[in-house]
Amino acid sequence: MTVKHHPSEALLIAYAAGHLGEGLSLLVATHLTLCPHCRAAVAEAEAVGGAMMDTVAPVAMGADALSVLGRLDRPEAGAGAPPPVTRRRPASSPARAAPQGIALPAPLRGYVQDLSAARWQWVSPGVRQLDLMHRPKGRDTAKLLRIAPGRVLPEHGHTGLELTVVLQGSFTDEQGRFTRGDLAELDSDVNHQPIADSGEECICIIGTEAPLRFSGLVPRMVAPMLGF
Repeated sequence: MTVKHHPSEALLIAYAAGHLGEGLSLLVATHLTLCPHCRAAVAEAEAVGGAMMDTVAPVAMGADALSVLGRLDRPEAGAGAPPPVTRRRPASSPARAAPQGIALPAPLRGYVQDLSAARWQWVSPGVRQLDLMHRPKGRDTAKLLRIAPGRVLPEHGHTGLELTVVLQGSFTDEQGRFTRGDLAELDSDVNHQPIADSGEECICIIGTEAPLRFSGLVPRMVAPMLGF
């Protein structure tokens, strides 16, 4: 497997610094498990960031700092059980085998354990999705998509960053052809219409930080119900 499409340097630095939301972080972490080149780049960025932290002068804590920190862990009166901890930046360890013959990267294993038992949602003929985060429509989302061979997705643009990582099969759009491990990074200046162009089902993970902008009337009407 040769990865041809990589995140921008700015995106990798933002990931290394912890500046991405959970959805986009999951996309980058998934790519890193499949791309040694980008793993090395992130490790270098983290090393530079650590060296810079060493040059920052220490600042004395306030007298009440420890009492404030203690209150952060104390539930409010009448509050129920605390919500589960959200992992803002998934780990990027090597890929592991998964059902349906897919080598599912380790960062995804914390979100879906068994693809064969997952409840996929119908999007359009030949297209299914699995929402990994259940966020409000289009905001910091991460979804798995299954696209039948030859299927064309609706043409759309973006109101924020959209990342896509291919896990199986391939797709082609105005930016080129993307196969396993490739990451497509698109911003609000780009409109595209991906097509699954190989003889097998294209399975990919898509992350967005803002709602998509569809061109056709029907996709625009359906998108809010599907979380796009």
